[in-house]
Amino acid sequence: MMAAVHPDRIRRLNQAVQGAGPVVYWMSRDQRVDDNWALIHAADMARQARVPLHILFCLTGSFGEACIRQYDFMMQGLVETWARARERGLCLRIRPGHPPDVVRSFARACNAGLVVTDFDPLRIKQEWKRELLQHLDIPVHEVDAHNIVPVWRVSDKQEYAARTIRPRIQRLLAEFLEPFPVWEALPEQDIPCVEPDGEDLMAGLEVDRTVLPVAGITPGYTGGMDRMHAFMAHGLDRYDRASRDPNANGLSRLSPWLHFGQIAAQRVVLEAVASPRTQGQQAFLEQIIIRRELADNYCLHNPHYDSLEGIPAWGRATLDKHRHDVREYVYSTDALEKAATHDSLWNAAQQEMRRTGIMHGYMRMYWAKKILEWSKTPEDALATAIRLNDRYGLDGRDPNGYVGVLWSMGGLHDRPWKERPVFGTVRFMSADGCKRKFDVHEYIGNNSP
Repeated sequence: MMAAVHPDRIRRLNQAVQGAGPVVYWMSRDQRVDDNWALIHAADMARQARVPLHILFCLTGSFGEACIRQYDFMMQGLVETWARARERGLCLRIRPGHPPDVVRSFARACNAGLVVTDFDPLRIKQEWKRELLQHLDIPVHEVDAHNIVPVWRVSDKQEYAARTIRPRIQRLLAEFLEPFPVWEALPEQDIPCVEPDGEDLMAGLEVDRTVLPVAGITPGYTGGMDRMHAFMAHGLDRYDRASRDPNANGLSRLSPWLHFGQIAAQRVVLEAVASPRTQGQQAFLEQIIIRRELADNYCLHNPHYDSLEGIPAWGRATLDKHRHDVREYVYSTDALEKAATHDSLWNAAQQEMRRTGIMHGYMRMYWAKKILEWSKTPEDALATAIRLNDRYGLDGRDPNGYVGVLWSMGGLHDRPWKERPVFGTVRFMSADGCKRKFDVHEYIGNNSP
């Protein structure tokens, strides 16, 4: 039988010999059964070995600045994923605990012969895998089910900018932008599979419960696909303008579903490519393919992706040179969190994220740059921006978020500009500049408390 998954999507993390027991798919970053290359590979391996396939999700009690808002979105998606797995004769189990311990215990209990997991460049996920490998004597395969072109196939080093990674990705797109195969049923598994109780599972979490779930948004695969289809029909053709005008109704707003892997970026790209060619389509493909995969490349190859150590040398030098410049305003983290600044445009951006869990991309750049301008030090600014983004954003704790903040504050993937106080030669943005691009009063009115 020919494998359904391109071999370059798969990395073997150790050289152990596969046993005769079941295949375990440790689901983590890509929380779906549809359009999931990691699950497809796990199913391939189970068919070849004629063994059962188990799906395991490890629920950690805390994850960075994530609050009940993010856990609620994730859990609702996982409950739907359980149901969609059952439709295919599979069982998803959600187990609380430290992931390496949970996976190791589960694999030993079922006498697993192989573990398959999805790829994630973030430090904590990489550490979990290293810890698991120290205590597991069966093979572990890692599959990049998040990117269209596998991150390790694109480049083996940190790319300098979009212009350096773009040709690398474009050369490989035809090879990897392929339709997902039709699901081939596995032999029936006579195993008990109890529907997860999301409320009970979340009751044991030690997370902040003051940042409430977002109203009016539907988590999970169905909600994400509905949002995707609405965007394709009513937003894709004007995406280019909408990406620069937060009042224009043309953004995809898919980032929460993509962040949790509830829908596949590759499915979105296939839908976009099949649409009529427009300026909006090309601008969208640049974002969802090139910029998104650039962020994964950066976080994989730079361990300082959430620190000023991770920005270019010129960025560190210019920020340090202007470290002691006089700031006209200095705000505490509390004031920023409450959107209590003198700048009504900035306040509106913070309120947008507090209310909806998403911030318009153009405003996110302005938002981060003003935090730099209003903080005592660049280090304080970075810590505040990451905290607020990860605390309120449904799409926080993500490579795109870290890269976006470091681009705004430290010139990552950018170049030096005209020198100014505080910013040095990091690109500057102002409220007056925003006024020349869009109706700021309309945006403020739409995002008032």
